[in-house]
Amino acid sequence: MSKGKIKVLVVEDSAVVRMLLVHLLNADGEIEVIGIARNGREAMDFLVEKTPDVILMDIHMPEMDGFEATRRIMETRPTPIVICSATAKLSEATISFRLMEAGAVACVEKPVGQEHADFEAVVSHLRKTIKLMSEVRVVRRWPKKDGARPAPPPRRTSKRIEIIGIGASTGGPPVLQTILSALPKDFPVPILIVQHIAPGFLSGLADWLNQTTGLKVHVAAHAMQAMPGHVYLAPDNFHMGVRAGEVLTLSQDELKNGLRPSVAKLFESLAEAYASAAVGVLLTGMGKDGASELKRMFDGGAVTIVQDKESSVIHGMPGEAIALGAATHVLSADRIAGALTMLVNRSVEA
Repeated sequence: MSKGKIKVLVVEDSAVVRMLLVHLLNADGEIEVIGIARNGREAMDFLVEKTPDVILMDIHMPEMDGFEATRRIMETRPTPIVICSATAKLSEATISFRLMEAGAVACVEKPVGQEHADFEAVVSHLRKTIKLMSEVRVVRRWPKKDGARPAPPPRRTSKRIEIIGIGASTGGPPVLQTILSALPKDFPVPILIVQHIAPGFLSGLADWLNQTTGLKVHVAAHAMQAMPGHVYLAPDNFHMGVRAGEVLTLSQDELKNGLRPSVAKLFESLAEAYASAAVGVLLTGMGKDGASELKRMFDGGAVTIVQDKESSVIHGMPGEAIALGAATHVLSADRIAGALTMLVNRSVEA
């Protein structure tokens, strides 16, 4: 076994897909498949003897499916788990996020064959995700603190808060679910979200958040009117912004920080259209997308919230924002909803 390679356990019931995944991963010189399992029960048995760096997990399997296997592994032998899912069906993508709720750290599209137009891009994303998740040696899970409330924000805004923008990347979906599910159903302002995610999974994310939170979650459309108590996700391959009056804008302008949609574009738009009447939130994720633009919001008088290191899967984006002095508050995932509720209520009372 080559020292230094990323050790992967592939859990997949289809022999054909299993062979393809093993071939694709072993073809990368930095990755080595050290085991295969046909279902969750075999995966659990494998973990008694060996310790992979990453588990690549299918969803639908006999004896023990991916959801149950993920739950049990995270309870007994915490290991970074990447869900490998076909995304043709909305239900499949939605289940992927249920597995992330159970403790998986990422989901990727399952390669379907070399004749597929996006085959190389899907394989590249799969390998990149495996490498990134191998660095998450301990899968961090934030505690659910009953009644936990943040200290009253020391920085008041001079304007009534009218809108909230949130940016997230790796590890973001479970944090978004934690935040949105803790907000009141009559939350009085709209929430705009840019979540970096593999193509094909966004509708599943929206469906899962609709099922597990009290808010109405939509994939944004150009010129859509953003409504209080509603959540809008930037669609695949479109930057999302907003004009005064809560009118959403979508564009396919050039990539920003190598990304489209980018958090940077959303925060730039909020800074221009709302200044201190907006709140910016930057969550877990690799890289620096949105950090400089969050500083621009901060400098314009907006309250800004950044996720802390302890509750982040990857602290790249929030860490960059903290280093730039862009954070009014640095909070754990379970305290952000309370802070947003308090900020909005205080601005209404002011």
